[in-house]
Order: sequence, then C-alpha cells, then structure tokens
Amino acid sequence: MAINYPMLLTTLGGLGIFLIGMVIMTNALHELAGTALRRVLLRFTKSPTTGAVTGAISTAILQSSSATTVAAVGFVGAGIITFSESLGIIFGANIGTTITGWLVALVGFKLQLTNVLLPLIFIGALLKLFTKGKLAAVGMVMAGFGLIFVGISQLQQGMSGLQSVITPETFPDDSPLGRLKLVLIGIAITLVTQSSSAGVATAITALYAGAINFNQAAALVIGMDVGTTITALMVTIGGSVAVKRTGYSHVVYNILTAIGALILLTPFTYLYELLFPDQLQRNGEIALVAFHTVFNALGVLLILPFTRHFAALMKRLVGREQKSFTQSLETAFLAHPDVALTAAKSAVIPQFVELLRYLHWLLGDRRSQVTGEFGQLEIALDRTHEYVDLIHIDKREKPDWFTLVSLIHLLDHMQRLHERCYDKNVMSLQQSGQHVLYSSVAELVYSIELMLNSIESGDFYQSYRQIRDCDNYLKPSLEQYRQDIVQRIANGEITVPEATQSLDSARALQRLLHNLHRASYYIADINEAITK
Repeated sequence: MAINYPMLLTTLGGLGIFLIGMVIMTNALHELAGTALRRVLLRFTKSPTTGAVTGAISTAILQSSSATTVAAVGFVGAGIITFSESLGIIFGANIGTTITGWLVALVGFKLQLTNVLLPLIFIGALLKLFTKGKLAAVGMVMAGFGLIFVGISQLQQGMSGLQSVITPETFPDDSPLGRLKLVLIGIAITLVTQSSSAGVATAITALYAGAINFNQAAALVIGMDVGTTITALMVTIGGSVAVKRTGYSHVVYNILTAIGALILLTPFTYLYELLFPDQLQRNGEIALVAFHTVFNALGVLLILPFTRHFAALMKRLVGREQKSFTQSLETAFLAHPDVALTAAKSAVIPQFVELLRYLHWLLGDRRSQVTGEFGQLEIALDRTHEYVDLIHIDKREKPDWFTLVSLIHLLDHMQRLHERCYDKNVMSLQQSGQHVLYSSVAELVYSIELMLNSIESGDFYQSYRQIRDCDNYLKPSLEQYRQDIVQRIANGEITVPEATQSLDSARALQRLLHNLHRASYYIADINEAITK
C-alpha cells in the first residue's frame, strides 16, 4: 500500500515540534528551579527512601531524569552523599519521568487545549524578547509547554492519516519474541530521539490513533525506559569509579525493571480489563500511562529494601580506583554549574589539608614520615584551577556566585602556599638561630596542629580562628623583629649582608601566615556553603 507522504511528514513534524518544546521547557525550568531543586535534593536525601521521593519530585518538576542523575553523580563524586543514597535518587527519577505521559494523555488528548495554548506560545515569546532574568525564563517555560501540545496535535493528525498504512499488523505480533522485538524498537526510538518522553508521547499517539494495540505500545514504552539510560552511559565515559558505578547502576536497574515489566504486562492487562471493562479499547492511552507508572513504582518499591545489597553488587562489579585530589572534577558536571561547583569545593578541602600536613612537617619535626601525596599537589592545584575557570555562574545567583569567588581566592592563596613550601627562606626557618623566629615557627607549628584537629572534626571555622589568632599574635613581634634588625644595621652592629637572611626569613614567615590566614577564611566560608 502506498505511503501517505503528507501525513508522514506531519507526523515527523509533530514529533520535532514536541522535541523542541521539551528542550525549551526543560532548559527554562533548569534556569528557574534547577539549583534550588538540587539543593532540596541534597538536603532531603538522608536515605535511599528519601532520595527516591526527592528524585521523583525533582524529575517531575524539571522534566529531565538526566539532570537529576547528573546531580546525584555529582554529590557522590563530591563525597557529600553515599553511593547507596544516590541510588534512591536514580530509582525515584524513573517515577518522575512518567509525569510527561500523564500530561500527554490527559491534557493533550482529553482536554484538547491546543487552540487555547497557542496564545500562550505568543505570550511566552514576548516575555523572552522584552524581559530578562526569571521572567524571560517563565516565558520560555510557557512557550515550550505550548509547543509540546502543538506537537502532540500534529502527531495525532499525522497518525490518524496513516491508519491505513501503519496498523498493528505492521509491528511484531503479541508473542514473547514479538514483545522482545518491540522492546528493542523502543530502545532504538529513544536512541534516535534522545528523549524517552518523546518516544512515550509517540507510542501514546500511535495507540490513540489505532496504529498499534495496547500490548505493542506497552512493550515499546518498556524499551524506551531502557533506552533513556544511554545518557547515563555517556556520562560515564572517562569518568571516575563513582561516576561509572552510578551510571551503570541506572542501566542495570532499568534492565531489571524492564524484565519485571514484561512479566507484569499480561497480568496487568487481565486485571485492568476486569476492573475497567472495555477501557483498554476506549481509553488505551490512559491504561498505557498507568502501566508505565505502575511498573516503575513497583520497581522502586521492590528494590528500595535491597538498596545496600544492590550497591554492594555494583561496587564488586565496578572495582576501586586509587584516590586522587581531583577525582570529583568530572567534565560532565560543567553542564550544571552548581553541581560542578560542589565537585570543585569537595576537591580543594583535601588539597588544603595536604598543604597543612606538609607545612607541619616542613616547619616541625622532620624526623617524622612526610606524606607521599604532596608530590601530586602541584598538578592537582593546576587541574582544579583549570576546572574552576570553566564554571560560569550568573552574578544574580548570589549564593553560588559568591562561593565561586571565594573558591577562586582560595585557590590563589593555596598556590602561593604551595610555592612557599619550596622557598629557601621558608625551608630554612626550622634551623633559624634567632629566638624570635624560632619561637614564632614553634607557635605556627602548634597552630597548624590545632587546625588539622579542628578540620578532622569538621569545624572549619574553629580552624580559621586558630590561625587568625596565631597571625594576630605573631604579627607585632615579627614586625618589631624586622625593625630591630634595621635599627641594628643603622647602629653598625651588623652589616646589611648579615641582616638580609634574617629580614628575608621574617618576611617569608609573615607572608606564609597571611596566606594561611586568608586560605583558612575562604575554606571555612566554602565549607559552610557545601553543608547548607
């Protein structure tokens, strides 16, 4: 039978409009609520169960399971939540994605709001053109929302025109092998569209138009759920073990859920027909969305009690890696600046601690064993600086913007501290024969020891207060020491060459104290931002 090309083009055009609408609306929602929702996600993820709830809500609002998954990966990589807790977020994201199907089935088909939503697109465009900031983002949400349903209307029109060409007989039959083939087709559709929501909308429209039957549509949707894990797999490329574990967990879980959904399909169909006679034929699209929601919800309910066992399995499958100072700095996080900022903040804390440990050894008891990780620090600092340079945050996002500025200042002082560790004047302070310098160094070593103890207990502000007090205490005596040296030169008691070493040592110690003081201030400020 000849293909109706005008209707085929209408169908493809409708799918394209739907995809554009989803992209516009999702991006605008990220701009409006992405940062706030990720903070809520972090604050309420105290267990796999709470993670599942917040993951579902976040995905439903953002209309993007990928954004939720990337946030979860970022939190794990930054060491803020455990791998087990992140699994709850990933499980919940699968429930959140089903909201799109309900919008399509209830609003797109039942209410037929396309003509009402057309002015919404116009108003949204005006807001984007003539306003800025949040109001412009609201306009894009409105325009994207309207385009989604214009696309659905076009899809519906195109599918109805293809009824004589595309029929249930066109697709694999309703047998175990046929269902498996349909699952593979669903995966392929998601790979092409890069959106499971678009695939589900197409399946709902095809079912509504009679091009496929309920069981065929259900098998396609199962495949689309598996296909959406491709995004998670893409993020794992070149990523750390934490990223790979999280991404692979998404894939393994969705495959397990798909197997369960295939087993559930026949009982669900039987029970639905028993409870709602003739509704599979009359309102098959509602039944399809209900099935999509039920198998995802059941999957979460069944897996949650075994989350830690699942996490242990994934840890065995994806082996350990050697820890590094920059393991949390994943390039994939840069698409979400607040997540990238969290990863960078997490990276600088162990780097700062390593600096303190090395200075404690350099100025203190060198008979003790120096850590072997200090040799990696220069490369780590450079890598972190390069990563932070790629994080771009709008100045209007005040909390994150101020944290980014603090992070830049912190890295500057840390790099100066690292350079001072190789300064001959700093390296020789321990052997100083001058009483003032010797006692000052001893006071600094003691303060660094107190700082390390405070940081170990998680009290970064106490660590800052300790070095601040040390700096304030030593500053007058070091300044007086330098004036005394100059006075002795003027009195002819010592020569300028003899005094130079003492002056350089005092100046090096003052600069070291200043950098430690400022770095401690910024690290305390940044750590508070992490834990808010």
